[in-house]
Amino acid sequence: MSEVVYEETATMIAAGELQSFVPFGREHCRNHPNAFNLQLRELQPASELWASDGAAGLVGSLQEVSLQEREREFWQLRKGCKGVKEEDVEFEEELYAAGNVVVWSQGSRAQASSVYKAFTVDSPVQQALWCNFAAPHKKNDGTVSFYEEVELTVCIVQSSCVNVHTMTGKDFISPLPFQVSNVWATKFGLLMERKNTGLTSYSTPPPYREPLPTVFSMLHPLDEIAPVVCKPAGLFEGSRVQYVSDSAMKIVFTCCQPSIVVSYDTVQGIHSVWTLRKVTHDERSTVLRCPAEPVGTPLGLMASGFLTSHLRNVSRHDSPVEQPNQVISRRSRIVTSSPGTHSRVHSPSISNMAALSRAHSPGMAAPSFSGVARFNTSLHSSSPRGHHGLLASPNSTINETVLVPEMEPIIPDLCMEQLWTSLFTIYREMSSQASKVFLTSDLCENHYLCFLVESHQQLRCVKFIESNDTSQLIFPSVTTIPAKDAEPLQNIDAMLVLEACGSLVLYTGITRVSKVFVPGLLSPSFSLTNHLPHRSTPVETVSTPANAGSRHLQRLDEDAMPSPVTGLRGPNIKHHDASFLEDYTFQPATPYINALRDPVCNRVTLELSIGTMLRISIPEIVLVKWYNIYNAPGGPSAHTEWSLFVTCFMTLMGYNTERLTWTRNLHFEMPLSPVIAAKKARPSDGGSDEVCYLSVSCCDVLEHNYQASSPPSPSLKLDSSAPLFPHIPALFYVLHLLYQELQLDELQRARASSLVCLLQQLARDLQLEEYVDLYWRDYPSIISGFTESCLIDQGKAYLIRPSFLRPEPPCVFSWLSSCLRGEESPPFPYLPGICQRTRLLVVSYALYVIGDENATSTDVSKYLAKLSAGFAQRTLPLFLKNCAFFTGLGFTLKDLESVPFGVALPIREAIYRCREQPCSDWSEEVCLLIGRQDLTKQAHKMTLAKSKAVSLSLEPPATTEPDEEEDGMSDIVQEVTGLIWSQDLRVQEVRRLLQSSRPVRVSVVQLPEVSDHEYIEEKENKLLQLCQRTMALPVGRGLFTLFSYHPVPTEPLPVPKLNLTGRALPRNTVVDLNSGNIDVPPNMTSWPSFHNGVAAGLKIAPASQVDSAWIAYNKPKSPELANEYAGFLMALGLNGHLTKLATLNIHDYLTKGHEMTSIGLLLGVSSAKLGTMDMSITRLLGIHIPALLPPTSTELDVPHNVQVAAVIGIGLVYQGTGHRHNAEVLLSEIGRPPGPEMEYCTDRESYSLAAGLALGMVCLGHGSNLIGMTDLNVPEQLYQYMVGGHRRAQAGANRERHKSPSYQIKEGDTINVDVTCPGATLALAMIYLKTNNRSIADWLKPPDTLFLLDFIKPEFLLLRTLARCIIMWDEILPNTIWVKSNIPQIMRGTFDPSEDINMETMAQAQDYITAGACLALGLRFAGSANSDAFDCLYSLARTHMTIMSFAGTAAHTFYNLQTCLSMILLAMSMVMSGTGNLKVLQLCRFFHKRTGGEMNYGFHMAHHMALGLLFLGGGRYTLSTSNSAIAALLCALYPHFPAHSTDNRYHLQALRHLAVLAAEPRLLVPVDVDSLKPCYALLEVTYKETKWYDETTVELMAPTLLPELQLLKRVKVKGPRYWELSVDLSKETQHLKSILLRDGVLYVKLRAGQLPYKDDPQGWKSLVATTVNHRSSGVKAFKAVSALRRGDLLQTFPLWQLRLVVELWDSRMQRGPANRRDTLLTSEFLPVMKNAVDATLDSWLKENNSVLRTYMKGEALSKDTQSIMLACFLVYRSIPYLKNAHTQLEGKTNIRSHETAFVLLHVNIQHAVDSIKNLPL
Repeated sequence: MSEVVYEETATMIAAGELQSFVPFGREHCRNHPNAFNLQLRELQPASELWASDGAAGLVGSLQEVSLQEREREFWQLRKGCKGVKEEDVEFEEELYAAGNVVVWSQGSRAQASSVYKAFTVDSPVQQALWCNFAAPHKKNDGTVSFYEEVELTVCIVQSSCVNVHTMTGKDFISPLPFQVSNVWATKFGLLMERKNTGLTSYSTPPPYREPLPTVFSMLHPLDEIAPVVCKPAGLFEGSRVQYVSDSAMKIVFTCCQPSIVVSYDTVQGIHSVWTLRKVTHDERSTVLRCPAEPVGTPLGLMASGFLTSHLRNVSRHDSPVEQPNQVISRRSRIVTSSPGTHSRVHSPSISNMAALSRAHSPGMAAPSFSGVARFNTSLHSSSPRGHHGLLASPNSTINETVLVPEMEPIIPDLCMEQLWTSLFTIYREMSSQASKVFLTSDLCENHYLCFLVESHQQLRCVKFIESNDTSQLIFPSVTTIPAKDAEPLQNIDAMLVLEACGSLVLYTGITRVSKVFVPGLLSPSFSLTNHLPHRSTPVETVSTPANAGSRHLQRLDEDAMPSPVTGLRGPNIKHHDASFLEDYTFQPATPYINALRDPVCNRVTLELSIGTMLRISIPEIVLVKWYNIYNAPGGPSAHTEWSLFVTCFMTLMGYNTERLTWTRNLHFEMPLSPVIAAKKARPSDGGSDEVCYLSVSCCDVLEHNYQASSPPSPSLKLDSSAPLFPHIPALFYVLHLLYQELQLDELQRARASSLVCLLQQLARDLQLEEYVDLYWRDYPSIISGFTESCLIDQGKAYLIRPSFLRPEPPCVFSWLSSCLRGEESPPFPYLPGICQRTRLLVVSYALYVIGDENATSTDVSKYLAKLSAGFAQRTLPLFLKNCAFFTGLGFTLKDLESVPFGVALPIREAIYRCREQPCSDWSEEVCLLIGRQDLTKQAHKMTLAKSKAVSLSLEPPATTEPDEEEDGMSDIVQEVTGLIWSQDLRVQEVRRLLQSSRPVRVSVVQLPEVSDHEYIEEKENKLLQLCQRTMALPVGRGLFTLFSYHPVPTEPLPVPKLNLTGRALPRNTVVDLNSGNIDVPPNMTSWPSFHNGVAAGLKIAPASQVDSAWIAYNKPKSPELANEYAGFLMALGLNGHLTKLATLNIHDYLTKGHEMTSIGLLLGVSSAKLGTMDMSITRLLGIHIPALLPPTSTELDVPHNVQVAAVIGIGLVYQGTGHRHNAEVLLSEIGRPPGPEMEYCTDRESYSLAAGLALGMVCLGHGSNLIGMTDLNVPEQLYQYMVGGHRRAQAGANRERHKSPSYQIKEGDTINVDVTCPGATLALAMIYLKTNNRSIADWLKPPDTLFLLDFIKPEFLLLRTLARCIIMWDEILPNTIWVKSNIPQIMRGTFDPSEDINMETMAQAQDYITAGACLALGLRFAGSANSDAFDCLYSLARTHMTIMSFAGTAAHTFYNLQTCLSMILLAMSMVMSGTGNLKVLQLCRFFHKRTGGEMNYGFHMAHHMALGLLFLGGGRYTLSTSNSAIAALLCALYPHFPAHSTDNRYHLQALRHLAVLAAEPRLLVPVDVDSLKPCYALLEVTYKETKWYDETTVELMAPTLLPELQLLKRVKVKGPRYWELSVDLSKETQHLKSILLRDGVLYVKLRAGQLPYKDDPQGWKSLVATTVNHRSSGVKAFKAVSALRRGDLLQTFPLWQLRLVVELWDSRMQRGPANRRDTLLTSEFLPVMKNAVDATLDSWLKENNSVLRTYMKGEALSKDTQSIMLACFLVYRSIPYLKNAHTQLEGKTNIRSHETAFVLLHVNIQHAVDSIKNLPL
């Protein structure tokens, strides 16, 4: 055993993050309910929980009696190991146990501790620990895979069982069959030590008894506990596999990685290390094989029934008490017992032995006989037979055991194989058992197993290494460190040692680092006698180890064990560890450190003498001397740290830093000495004479065990024996490349000036003159003062000169300069991982300046080699590739700021060009680099409402009155509408027109002759007329607020009230319809409430978070609101959320039998499943349609309106599919006859229309391509339904159903055209939609004779005109001529008065045909805002209004004109949908005010639908003209509106809301990416070429509605305010669609110097802003020029940058004037700068020729201004190193070499000046 030897230095570091420590669980347990809630335990005494047997009962009763305090606490800490990466989140976990409670808590520096889990058990906790169990992983198919799954658990040990709780929530209870003294966590599970219950360990084992096993394992909570076998090391025969049965062996430590166990023999006083592993098959067979034995019975066979009953009694819930006469054997201490020591009987049951199986239940099971008894029986020898001291007779036979069941032996799972045993010690007076064992490592990755022997106050560190095959551990050496306590610090490869004197010392491995200073605590060395307890043993008799003569143990005797006679020796104590704190005197009450505990990472807890605890952290070790200085109390300066590096580095290379002037004057804060002190070789290390060389890793330095260098000689020579001396050239070159790297970073350039001092010294000593010249040119003011050099002649043979070290120094600025000049350049060297910026900029120049397109795609070495290629013309895509290359390496715009401006100029130029021409598919990193955050933000897919980043307020303005917030329209995004309609308050006007939550104003003047009662009736009649309008408002409001609201999942949807009361002026009295004065229609508010619910539900945006629970949560309590909820359900279907409603809820709603709910639900789910042919929805709809049910099915009483909704639902679900069966059924349902009996007699028109619309949707746009339907003759059948004729025979199923005729309606066998015509007409229109089929269209022409005209209803004329026009889609033209062309010739001519012509009929037909044509025009140009279409419709509307204004208009004429006007208004709203056109709004407001006369509920509904369409979705949505959208609009805008609020005869009111299916988001909202506010931006929209117009480009000011995307070719954000962005729709239609779906947010970025359109509409201010904000990098250059003129330029770096800029400009000029605009600097600026520098340097050259001559001769230069100016001259003129020129020219010519060089130089200068003068200014 050796002792650690080190150089004692008076260093001290400061501990960090000092804080008081109290275990978190202690405070939590005070508030924990503890065991009070365990009623079972309180109600049932413990004695009853045990067996009724007397002995066991006594044990149980005694356990309830405790002589000491029961609640003892213990805790442990560890590093957090949750499911997160350790480097991301670092936290501590604490496991605290006290009494019956265990608390598992977590906390970190940034977050307070919190309880993770808490457990309460029945009995006091004996031990709590973390343990990982491995369980075979089960696959989904039930098979067990080979790899194991690790379960992280907490194990709580009680007296009778172990509770195991996993992190995933599983709980297990494993009963203990014996008393346990200790439990240990291992790699494989738990290790348990059996408690030695009072047996003397020195008894002689009888020949009939083998000792019982003492160590057991449990690999899983469901596994049986098995004994552990051991394999001792030794040369004797006894070193065989056997059970661990030595009661003197105590486990003191276990570890999972490596898997080892440390034990202590209490008799011999030695420690052993064992490896713990799975037992092999051979070892298992060996330990279970039993040799023959003359006496006894076979294993597991008991001699009598007495033992059986005894074992059963003692195994209930606790460990048994051993009988006094059950003696446990002890094997020999030195030599393990041989197999022949005891005789054994071969067990006959071995061959039948079964594998250990796991229990199926994790619960507490009653211990079985075979499970427990085996632990209480000797495993191989016969067991005692008696219960009362009787022993088995030697003559016992097998026959006596027949009645006892056979017990199988327990198969062992784990084996302990001995690795190492400590040397025997002769000192037996004092126990040497380790009180603490831990693993630690040093910075060189040496690993140590440390034993803290508290009695000797020693820390024994056993070094161990892995064998070559990593299967074994080898323990080569033991080192002793004096210590009172110690703990490892895993994170920093160190350990903290508490010395006997009370000092804290930091070690890395066995190398002492420094003392640790804890603020507020002082070492007790100064007042030791007052604090440490006196020992009764004199110092002279203390037992010490064999090597106690060392100085450490002498110090131990002096400090840690003071003599009782303290007064005599106190003043003479000499502390070897004295520090600067000794000079102070301290009060006796100063607390000192008693112990250390709970190490986690680099933190440890100090237990103080006053009972409190402190938690400290230790800084990380880098290099020992640095570490001591850096972490000293107060901390170091940056200069000190650099000085330490220089000293360390140069000393290792062989320099004597005390002799060099510049290193001696570095002003160290401590005396200089080599950074690694001399250390004696450790004899036990084995091979410690190896030498390693440090170049980068500081950790390796700590491993070198070399002697201190000898004192330096007087001359300045290098010590060639220094470890780094041979590598000086390589190290110098590495540092030179690092210096070049620092030159490319503005933030690091200050460090380059420090490094250049070291480099110039190395360059001088290596005689590399060109390098010295380069450093002087860079820093002339610094390098001029260095003249010293050291001789390395003697060691030159040892120097290793690498091949890459060339005499020409690599200079990155020169390399970049040659690139700009187009010269060939050699590959530039770089260090991977260090010179990243050099590599980045070199490759960037190669790509962008040289034009090598393959520079980034090939290997680094290859493309660096390719850099020598000649100058190539740069192509356009190269700047794009350059930016992509930058971002691929993680280079950001922030990094570019630190690149010197001359170097960065070409890169900034490439970025600028990319910024001008971006692509929308670039990665986020590229967009950030080029400063296009708008493109980056666009990739994040944000919406106006959802994104918190986009600060668009979804709340109403603060000035909004409270009553306005209830109108259901407060969610319109104000910022967007404020930009779209910034000149007026039209949005507020629309809200006023569509609100229905406030009472209406009833203005009725009371005439003198009118009584009060009649006046009240007049007011109520007036209110009834106004209520017709109020009840129609929700349909328009739903369209206006479409998809504008994101609901809160915890709040119900706010539904505005439908207020049908009024306020009468002037007293503002309430007018109510429920007074009973007038008759009010029954159920008047049913459908309006439904529409109100739909309007509220349509506010919910499709992207909202809506689930089934929230839909059910909104269900109202009162039945009055059921209609509203029905509408709400339909709205959820229209916006796609009803698919989330659970099937059970749908069934629940439908079984209620509420008609409105069924209608809303069926239409909702059908809309949500549009065109999907979903079978579950088909079955749901089919139940409500008798025609789809089998003829034998039970007749269901389905309300008529529900049938209509179900039929439309079939059309929606099968839209565009051409489904044969459904088409056939719907075709027959159009002409469904009345009956049978009393059925299907009312509102037949709406059912027939629904069937026609559904048929049209199923076959939508198929035209004549109806595959598989030719036998149905669909067009002919529809034509027959349209014009009439004989009814066709019904098909089979329907024939049976309609056999019984109707009792109410007699139609005969002819078709009732009044019922079937509308549905058939629209079905024909939808089937042949946009097909331009003229033959079908001709069927729909209006009659061309007056006679035939009398046979057609005017409404049918409207429908036929509409149908014909949308079939001939391409012929619709936006002008009045086309509209009038639809009117037959007989109506347009002049009429002879003599003819009997009904002019009224003629006018009526003309109006309806015009209305139909206008409706078709509206559909054709829906959402296009086509000005021609709008002008045409508006002029027709004005014409009709003029006709209506005539006073003599009759009532029926008014109705016809009003119907026509309503259709024209709807057509205008479709064309101008979403635009909020003011003229249409004025018309809508005009009709809103008209409430009297013939203005019924239906007209109001049409007018307010027009208003809703005009402001669709608050201006964010518009209408589509796709086939699906046209079908939806035909359903919603069917031109027969209800006469009153309960009218569903001709058209189901719920279908009005299907217009939502035609809406699509097309609003593009520019959002400034910097302010995140919506703004104006100019768009350039290019239309594709069509047959009507050529490719056209228009400019739009966004926010704006885009045209339909299929019409567009390109959308571009146009300058000059914002950076341009182009979206090519030929490639990226989906990209633009996704933008529009996300509220149309298009991020734009404002150019520098520009102002938004809102702040500067005309652009006048932006011109001023441009000049104010114009900045360029030339400011720095101006400073450099002025400093050059003054002569105080201390370094040439600014001139380098100016030279690079000028060379870039020259390269542009050589290509021609067209390339001038590429540069970022102005053409006026650069020549001025260049001329200024040239003039300064020329004037200096004329006056100072001698300075240049001196330099050329190679003479020393003085440190003055001239030397600096010379360096500037050489750098700016690109003059190479010419000091060797005179030696080359001397032998060839008679001219002196320096003069020749000067002449050549002067010619070069003159040429450069001439080229400058020729530059255009």
